[in-house]
Amino acid sequence: MNSTELSERTADPIQLIGMSFYFVPSTAERAKEHGLNVFEFYGLGRGGVLGDADFDSVFEAFTFFSPSAMDMLWAKSREKADPAQVASAHLRAAYVFADDTFGGIDPSILSAFAEAAFKVLNSVPVGRHALFDGYRKFDVPSNPVHAAYLASILLRELRGGVHIDAVHEVGISAAQAAYLQDPFIFKLHGYGEDDVPTVTLELEGKEKHAEELTTAAVATFFEVLSDEEREALFEGTMAMNDALKSPVSVTA
Repeated sequence: MNSTELSERTADPIQLIGMSFYFVPSTAERAKEHGLNVFEFYGLGRGGVLGDADFDSVFEAFTFFSPSAMDMLWAKSREKADPAQVASAHLRAAYVFADDTFGGIDPSILSAFAEAAFKVLNSVPVGRHALFDGYRKFDVPSNPVHAAYLASILLRELRGGVHIDAVHEVGISAAQAAYLQDPFIFKLHGYGEDDVPTVTLELEGKEKHAEELTTAAVATFFEVLSDEEREALFEGTMAMNDALKSPVSVTA
């Protein structure tokens, strides 16, 4: 498997794996500990990796959300709790989810995945993608389940940051990109009927080009891997993706 194939085949699974802890009941329970609902916990937890940042910085880092959504997710949530503390708590909630989900995977598969992933992640220059840089400040856990899940979150944020650059490069708006990705996600990101773009062949072509640019850019990061390491990253991704459908607790 070459780097482009790996980038293509892991794109959707990594997106799903890395976000799957956001709104599950165990995460919602931990949100309450900080006086937040699960959506506020998401906004302040994910954005909090930037520290006590100003609204514009977080809005730019999230990019694909409407201003009204970010007002709720960040500005109002920031009045209730400390962003850095919530970011750490949010990541702990991610590890709880990982423990509840990935216990059926051979630890050696997760370890090999994490080792390959962090070889990629550590090769990425600092200062290009804000959320990615924020998450990479956390220590890599010795626990293979947790290390693999942190790697998944980071891979997701890396691709997301690269995609933001690609969307800007092809000249489409955040709202257009969100709608073309999924009209349901478009609504979840705070957009309304008045924001729905007119979909043309030209717009669809630009969105497709942005995806191609994203895949190609991520593939360049995967070039640091050997053939065996690319297989390990792919095998671990698929194992975690399958586990989402049939979760097994590590204590089971």
